[in-house]
Amino acid sequence: MSSQQTPPGWYPDESGQQRWWDGTQWGQVAAPQVPAVVPQAYAAPVSSIEDEKGMATLAEALPILVGFWGPLIIYLITKPEQRFARHHAAEALNFSITLGIALIVSALSMLVLIGFILFPIVLIAGVVFHIIAAMAANRGEWYRYPINIRLVSGAVDV
Repeated sequence: MSSQQTPPGWYPDESGQQRWWDGTQWGQVAAPQVPAVVPQAYAAPVSSIEDEKGMATLAEALPILVGFWGPLIIYLITKPEQRFARHHAAEALNFSITLGIALIVSALSMLVLIGFILFPIVLIAGVVFHIIAAMAANRGEWYRYPINIRLVSGAVDV
């Protein structure tokens, strides 16, 4: 942020002079003291991995209970600045879609009996991979699933 910007509350009035606006009326005309550094209260929030670990862990663990809906909602509500949470939500969403496709294929292969073996293996592997990813997110690690069809963008190449 530039040091030439005026602090919040000071705006140009109809004549172009800087005045204090209290929300209902213009205050006195005076040039405000422009701080060299923007006060922390007015600075844009900087997102860090520590702030996003909970959301990322939730995005990785929710598919165990609610399928792809959990990571989809988290993917939609995370901002582009929240790279860590968005990465994990995109990865979990992509893996949930991949897992859904694999479960459908193994359910269809039950017609030739191999599906009765494949279905539980795919289901257990999916739960295990989601738990591994949730633990990695909780540690603050950028995790990528080893088997994943990446249909949804937003995952960071690590």
